Amino acid sequence: MENFRLRIFRAVAHSLNFRVAAESLLMTQPAVSQQIKALESELDTPLFDRSGGRVALTPAGEALLPFAERLKQLADEAREAVAAASGTTAGELAIGASQTIGQYILPNLVAGFLREQPQVRVAITGGNTQFVLEELRARRLHLALIEGPALGNDVHVRPFMEDHMVCVVPAGHEWAGEEIALAELAQATLVMREQGSGSRRIVEQALAAAGLAVRELRLGLTFDSTEGLLSAVEAGLGVAFVSRWAVRNQLALGTLKLVRVRGLALARMFSLASLAGPEPSGAAGAFARFVLERAEALAPRATGRPKAV
Repeated sequence: MENFRLRIFRAVAHSLNFRVAAESLLMTQPAVSQQIKALESELDTPLFDRSGGRVALTPAGEALLPFAERLKQLADEAREAVAAASGTTAGELAIGASQTIGQYILPNLVAGFLREQPQVRVAITGGNTQFVLEELRARRLHLALIEGPALGNDVHVRPFMEDHMVCVVPAGHEWAGEEIALAELAQATLVMREQGSGSRRIVEQALAAAGLAVRELRLGLTFDSTEGLLSAVEAGLGVAFVSRWAVRNQLALGTLKLVRVRGLALARMFSLASLAGPEPSGAAGAFARFVLERAEALAPRATGRPKAV
């Protein structure tokens, strides 16, 4: 329903990079350039300045962009209205997910949702909790599935699934399969996720609540992915706290082992975040209801529920 050339124009205007726009559109770069030239010919004015080795919008391009955005919104609303009139859901749905959810939970949720609503087009953005909330606030996402708490009253958060953080060590570690006192943890090197990670925030808060301040820990390397964290533990670079979902394969293979830390409570909730205000509607509203009602049933099975951390 949306004008094809305007769709290409929007992709280039957002990225200011013809190659990146072509990849997002599943087109070749020459095809994107050809469509932009055709649109510029139709409007009889250049829309992009390609001088100096960079791409920038011309004044005409800047004037066109808000209208192109409005036309896309109208096309989406029209598609949703027609779908609603026929008893179905349609339109575009932009979802953000923090890493553990995006890698281990979201694929099953999206697959289940699309079996019921095949006309919805889903785009997924990954990152840590802080990043996806920033994207949500910038209105580049309709919904965000996050691991840590959302700070600020501009975001509405609803829990949809319980998670447990577990302590993991290499298979040959002296703590493997054992229970340790909290004070012993201060003697180990702790590898952690980066600042802004919901997982890191949960761990720091739980340790502080148990009486172990972050400054008392021996902090090792930080990683921007859970996979990097688990690989570091396997390599003997330290111990780590990760979601039970993330470590299933390593526990099954025996490359990592769990450690119970006496007196440390690390249960948390995965949450669905949307902008404060009216409830999400259309495809976003349908997916929100689906997650809140069906997440536990559709999630992959974890390898056992930890008795204590």
